[in-house]
Amino acid sequence: MSREDDIEELRERKERARMGGGQDRIDAQHDRGKMTAREGVDYLLDEDSFVEIDQLREHRSTNFDMADKGVPGDGVVTGYGQVDGRTVFVFAHDFTVFGGALGEEFAAKVCKVMDKAVETGAPIVGLNDSAGARIQEGIDSLAGYADIFHRNQLASGVVPQISAIMGPCAGGAVYSPAITDFVFMIEETSHMFITGPDVIETVTGEEVTFDELGGADAHATESGVAHFTPAAEKEALDDIRYLLSYLPANNVEDPPRVQPWDDPDRADEGLREVVPDAPQQPYDMTRVIEGVVDEDSFFEVAQRYARNLVTGFARMDGHSVGVVANQPRVSAGTLDIDASLKGSRFVRFCDAFNVPILTFVDVPGFMPGKDQEMGGIIKHGAKLLYAYSEATVPLATVITRKAYGGAYDVMASKHVGADVNYAWPGAEIAVMGPQGAVDILYDDEIEAAEQVEQKRQELIDEYRDAFATPYIAAKRGYVDDVLEPPATRARLIDDLETLDGKRVDHPGRKHGNIPL
Repeated sequence: MSREDDIEELRERKERARMGGGQDRIDAQHDRGKMTAREGVDYLLDEDSFVEIDQLREHRSTNFDMADKGVPGDGVVTGYGQVDGRTVFVFAHDFTVFGGALGEEFAAKVCKVMDKAVETGAPIVGLNDSAGARIQEGIDSLAGYADIFHRNQLASGVVPQISAIMGPCAGGAVYSPAITDFVFMIEETSHMFITGPDVIETVTGEEVTFDELGGADAHATESGVAHFTPAAEKEALDDIRYLLSYLPANNVEDPPRVQPWDDPDRADEGLREVVPDAPQQPYDMTRVIEGVVDEDSFFEVAQRYARNLVTGFARMDGHSVGVVANQPRVSAGTLDIDASLKGSRFVRFCDAFNVPILTFVDVPGFMPGKDQEMGGIIKHGAKLLYAYSEATVPLATVITRKAYGGAYDVMASKHVGADVNYAWPGAEIAVMGPQGAVDILYDDEIEAAEQVEQKRQELIDEYRDAFATPYIAAKRGYVDDVLEPPATRARLIDDLETLDGKRVDHPGRKHGNIPL
């Protein structure tokens, strides 16, 4: 065979790999409104930056006539490239090959790029579109899944891991995305579940649709598995690129700073009017966040889940920060099970990757009720407390209105390690709200009064003036200052600059035991 023949054979093999399952299956993927694996990778990465690894790798199974069904690449596209000039490792399931089903060599390809990502300190993005385990390969498929799960664990807190569910994701396939840091699901296209509707109906008799069981809406609003639910694949990939812009490449680097575009000394006078005078009246905490962080920089995470707590990324003078905030518009901003889980997971991510955290507090307490207690609000609320307590990144807290009871402690108080704590002038910091406190402290006096409601209100007003103010906390040093709202931005930017070199040495240990 001549050298020209060798080159021609190479080109033919690579072209076959690029075609995946063939033109008919590529067309079928397009007919479903979906990109192929290669198209997704090319769209995600900077133009002409993708370097493919193991393009010619094939399975070695001989069961069920598989020896005659080899496809170069074996159903997954793997390699690395750049996103905004920064290296990112990527794998993308190719649904045109065996429905994206995972086999031994498929898993080995994914493991290889995950290993390389950890070794080089670069993020991992997985585009998942798979029918699950490749049944023809039996236990080797299950072993392959476990190999990937183990690497997800090893990479956790070392490099950012992002999953996009581009189609079906069932059975063992769901565990890898669940371990990763952020999950994107496409509306009306993505599905995630451990057991499908048919199996559920057979075992339990319960009838449920694919969307009700594992659609993007269900996982974004009820289970909390999905952090983002874009309407289309390209929107998801655009959002992944944007998310990466806030994150460091690994746990020993600082998040990237962009060229600032907003005046660090900008004072938003509108913040004076955001918090209503009436203590029970709701308002939108995102208005406070947007008035403090760099203009148009707030990128909310898990927006549709546990809406009584807001989480997301933003910038302060071009620097990345994480934001956690109670949302008075939803359940008065109380902390419940879902909010505690959402907040603790986000705080731990930020701490793992050197992202300072801003916390905005307006919390009347933990959600009462038997369902919450029996559901484990004690241990779940303790997760958020634990997350803040173990964090070593700069922590800055602003109490905008209420901070009552144990929820005050949990929300990045000075007592659990926050570096700077501020309150706005109308803040109420107390064991409980004035009405509840008065009913306990002055029960007999109120009952003996001629005008019961008038007496109760007088005592409430007296209690609020005496105890439910920011100034007692300021006297004790539990808040470092009471700020006029428009001054918050400039003060926090100065604080973050000062805290940039923060170092905390905890006692040596293997790891703590978070209350799971």
